[in-house]
Amino acid sequence: MPKDFEEIGVLDHLGRLSSAEDIFTYLLLPYEEEVVNVSRLHIMKRFGAYLRDADFGGLDEEGVFLAARQVLKQAYGDFVDSTPLKEKVFKVFTDEEEKLKARFVGIDALKVSAT
Repeated sequence: MPKDFEEIGVLDHLGRLSSAEDIFTYLLLPYEEEVVNVSRLHIMKRFGAYLRDADFGGLDEEGVFLAARQVLKQAYGDFVDSTPLKEKVFKVFTDEEEKLKARFVGIDALKVSAT
């Protein structure tokens, strides 16, 4: 486990890292380069959402490190067997899905006209 978290804290250190690869390396989490290359932004956005939802109360820095590592592992795992399109992390995907739903006309909504 990296020792620099003792000086600035795990979450502060994560905020200073500049790439997904740096975050994976810092948290000592192996990854497939192909998965990260395809879904980098989606993984990082999901990681951020999971971090916001995580409860770090009462944890020491080692506990925070392990919890952050688990959260990144979960975010990464979301995209190992799925795709950004299926996961819909960004608003543009959910907006597009709503547009498609609004344009859909089910067969039960059609009526026969007697003209």
